[in-house]
Amino acid sequence: MTTAALQTVLTVPERFRGPVGVANGGWLAGTLADALTGKRSAVEVTLHAPTPLESELRLEHVANTVALYDGQKLLVEAIPVAEEVAPPPFVTFNDAAQAEAGFAGHHGHSFPECFACGLRDPGDGLRIFPGPVEGDGSLVAAGWRVPLAAADEEGVPASIVGAALDCVTGWAHFGPGESALLGRLALEFHREVIPGGVYSIVGQATGREGRKLFSRSAVYEVDGSLVAAARATWIAPR
Repeated sequence: MTTAALQTVLTVPERFRGPVGVANGGWLAGTLADALTGKRSAVEVTLHAPTPLESELRLEHVANTVALYDGQKLLVEAIPVAEEVAPPPFVTFNDAAQAEAGFAGHHGHSFPECFACGLRDPGDGLRIFPGPVEGDGSLVAAGWRVPLAAADEEGVPASIVGAALDCVTGWAHFGPGESALLGRLALEFHREVIPGGVYSIVGQATGREGRKLFSRSAVYEVDGSLVAAARATWIAPR
């Protein structure tokens, strides 16, 4: 017996780009995670191919998976995971904001148009610029001042939180001008993000295996309460 698929159309606006012409991976991960569980449990999202912008794509929900297709081409797939997504250590907002001065992207950025970490106009992109945390060489962090333009009528959507959790996991590895492609992002949401609120964004490199780079990230409230966490796998270029 075949389970019928529930299908909707998803179009990624140009604003939510990562590399030029391609959707931001964290935005996609948050979108599919929300479609699958509505922020109720951890979700692992695999990016199989670059997702085009401003195109009508098919979002298909079958049993316990959600997948995004361009025609018959599988772009992104999300599945629930049982284990919790472990966050990196908390960094205070003041220390996270001070770390931004060391953001490697200021000295060479492969994707300056990126919605999350690109050098976009205030209110257009998120402008999350993680730099090394003083006194702990394993961590990068940034202070996130959530732009009101990031919210919709229901608040700050999972797609925006996913984008905020995304690039910091890459910058935990990258130096100036370095880059990789996001291959997988596991997300877990604990609290809502408030429009106009201030948060610490923290990233930590956790290992490397050949071309695969492993890292994790978190969004924290100023009192240290965990808002959301992510676990990432990046693929470095050959």
